[in-house]
Amino acid sequence: MKHIIKKYWAHIIIAIILLQTLFYKFSAHPESVTLFTELQLFGLPEAYGRIGVGVAELLVSIGLFIKPSERESLFGVMALMAGALYFHITKLGFAGNNLPLAISAIVALVLAVYIYAKKYTTKKTR
Repeated sequence: MKHIIKKYWAHIIIAIILLQTLFYKFSAHPESVTLFTELQLFGLPEAYGRIGVGVAELLVSIGLFIKPSERESLFGVMALMAGALYFHITKLGFAGNNLPLAISAIVALVLAVYIYAKKYTTKKTR
């Protein structure tokens, strides 16, 4: 068990960050509804954005632990968290409960980049 945690510690942290907000998104918690109403992703109703982002986060969280889809899931995490940070900077701000969400997005983004750099980039030797 310790070996698994040591090997996948960054994956686990990313999954926890992404999965902890799913209850709020899927249960239409008032704070989540307000946040996605303010965003109006692609001009769609808030439920489409809220549930769509929740489904995407669920899929990439699972994909992180499935070897054939790990790389794509890392890109998914990077895209979702970059999008979250973009909206925090441009529309939502960092006041109140938005600050912990933004910090979580930064942590998940940095860890996804770290895993990708460690596993999928090669050092060129002469």
